[in-house]
Amino acid sequence: MFFGLMRCVTLKSLQGTSVLSCLSVAFVSKRIAYACRPCSHISSAHVLQSGNTMKEMTADDERLARQVIGLLELFALNTDDTEQRIVGICRRACTPVGPVAAVSVQQRFVCLARTTLDRLQARHIKVVAVVNFPHGSSNVQSVIAQVRAALMAGADEIDVVYPFRALLGGDRQPGLAMISACSALCAGQVRLTATLETGDLRDSQMILDACRDAIVSGADFIKTSTGKAATHVTPQAARIMLESIADVGGQVGLKVAGGIRTFDEARVYMALVRARFGLQWISAGR
Repeated sequence: MFFGLMRCVTLKSLQGTSVLSCLSVAFVSKRIAYACRPCSHISSAHVLQSGNTMKEMTADDERLARQVIGLLELFALNTDDTEQRIVGICRRACTPVGPVAAVSVQQRFVCLARTTLDRLQARHIKVVAVVNFPHGSSNVQSVIAQVRAALMAGADEIDVVYPFRALLGGDRQPGLAMISACSALCAGQVRLTATLETGDLRDSQMILDACRDAIVSGADFIKTSTGKAATHVTPQAARIMLESIADVGGQVGLKVAGGIRTFDEARVYMALVRARFGLQWISAGR
């Protein structure tokens, strides 16, 4: 269930493989989101901390890393992404200690990602199509077109950026309309994530309103951040989101993304989830 940003992690059992330098790692309730780029090879178990200093990975760190590998969602969401980069992300999704849960790409790369994973005999790794990204500023009809195209291309999940700017202006209707429209297209067959960009929402009530609107409109997951805003996830935002999920009996998942750079920071979010729902709530699927 929880996310974080770990700057760079490698396991001893991954020696001889490429290491992922994370732009954002998210431990999700039921899924951990993990945006990454290739990094240079590291031959032993280390964590690259902010400031580019290295430290040995502790046994607890390694256990945590092993625990979450099957929950990770690898993101390739830069404006300059290429087909070669998407293929590389898909290859890195198949690790020596098991596959990640999903890869997340822009709508135009869905078909390539799905085809690449299938060729790698990794059909079980989901392809998540991100739409209305990153500013949440497209109109409903444009988002509907993006979702339809993604579904036609083979997307397993849709991740729509909630129109948070409208909420900032006091209007909740665009969010309700957009998430409802996306949910109708997914029709219970494809899971839907609503990314709320909580760092840009001004207060707790606004975050709560966004959570409730996304949930009532049919979102299967609510996610903290696109990773593109100046402010990412905070423990307070995660608590509010967990409260909203508890209000519906824990039937909606949480994705925590952005700003978590160390194992200690990641553990904060894991503890929040354990306190609310218990450790068994953390899994790759429901």
